Amino acid sequence: MRYNRLMAVAAAALGVFACMAAAQAEDKKGDVSKLPPAASATGVTYEKDIKAIFDKSCVKCHSGDKAKGKLHMDSLEGVLKGGKDGKAVTPGKAAESPLLFAVAHVGDEDDFMPPKGNKANIGPLTKEQVGLIRAWIEQGAK
Repeated sequence: MRYNRLMAVAAAALGVFACMAAAQAEDKKGDVSKLPPAASATGVTYEKDIKAIFDKSCVKCHSGDKAKGKLHMDSLEGVLKGGKDGKAVTPGKAAESPLLFAVAHVGDEDDFMPPKGNKANIGPLTKEQVGLIRAWIEQGAK
């Protein structure tokens, strides 16, 4: 009897843990409805459209030997590789691209990029820039 009660408590605890993990995984995807819409531009590429935005707002901290979070944003390969926290961009999937939420300043304020009050005094990206980055991701991040 005591064994059955112990197993029931363990099963309940495991169920609660599984629900919490699933909810946390869903939170990681982010709420796409809070993002600016994707730009209407087609054929958006890193070299032609995105690199200039990253060069101005990201590369100062995310390049070289001491790239913050080991995320290198000075090349397409670096962005697609991701950093110490995993992938920053999932090509074709805006909702699964933490970089998009970070630059849009949507979600956890600790993840905002560029961060508020940063030492380089780099301001946030415009809605148009975020929309272009969203279009780039949705078009395959090429």
